[in-house]
Amino acid sequence: MSVGIWQFFDGDPIDELRRTATEVEELGFTQLWFGEYAGREAFTQAALLLAATSELVVATGIARFDQRSPLAAEGAIRALGEAYPGRFIAGIGGHRPGARPLAAIRDYLDGMDAAELPGQPQPSPRPLRLLAALGPRALDLSAERADGAHPYFVPPEHTALARERLGPGKYLAVEQAVVLDGSWEVAREHVAGYVKLAAHHRANLRRLGFTDEDLADGGSDRLVGTLVAVGGQQVADRIRAHLDAGADHVCVQVLARTKDSYRRLADLLP
Repeated sequence: MSVGIWQFFDGDPIDELRRTATEVEELGFTQLWFGEYAGREAFTQAALLLAATSELVVATGIARFDQRSPLAAEGAIRALGEAYPGRFIAGIGGHRPGARPLAAIRDYLDGMDAAELPGQPQPSPRPLRLLAALGPRALDLSAERADGAHPYFVPPEHTALARERLGPGKYLAVEQAVVLDGSWEVAREHVAGYVKLAAHHRANLRRLGFTDEDLADGGSDRLVGTLVAVGGQQVADRIRAHLDAGADHVCVQVLARTKDSYRRLADLLP
């Protein structure tokens, strides 16, 4: 079962980051994903995680394209690919204020592909390049210009649609939020934050059939239960549902994480 961990490391001391990476690897998870928001620079953080482990695949989920030039991103990806062959995945996404989202990321990919780095050839194997993608056109762009997609805040129904849109040859790594102790309020708080602040997530949920009533007041019970797996057996079942729907990998974000959360999660997996 290809299951990894998705975590925000913003605010964590570097020693704690290293300890987490070591634990994730020792527990048998295959990949460690992290988001870039307002904390540590994504590619620097990836290097720290890779250096702390020996086999774990590290992935940006996502590195924000609005935070660095295409040349800088391409150079960092090549350097990590050369230093850690087969162990780095570059998830790319984000938003540029005032720009059309798909046009902006397409221009950025053009810049990456045209980057002149004569002293830094493409490593072999080349790190996978995945795009943050939710809607049909974004998934089409992922199939056209990347190695696949990294959808976030999605249920297995979206995974099936994404697999169909990407085709069989593209890598699909999906994020799944879970609550191990069964706390419904933790799940609701997580969903409410994205529903209230992220228009692209609201649009995606409407495409999946959710109504304005589902999106009101932080999210209906139906919406929360669809997006967050609550309780041990539901967690295991939801991961399997994503894989059965066509995901190559499921990266699990444990909400209200405790010191033993990742061990408890590992115990749920076959």
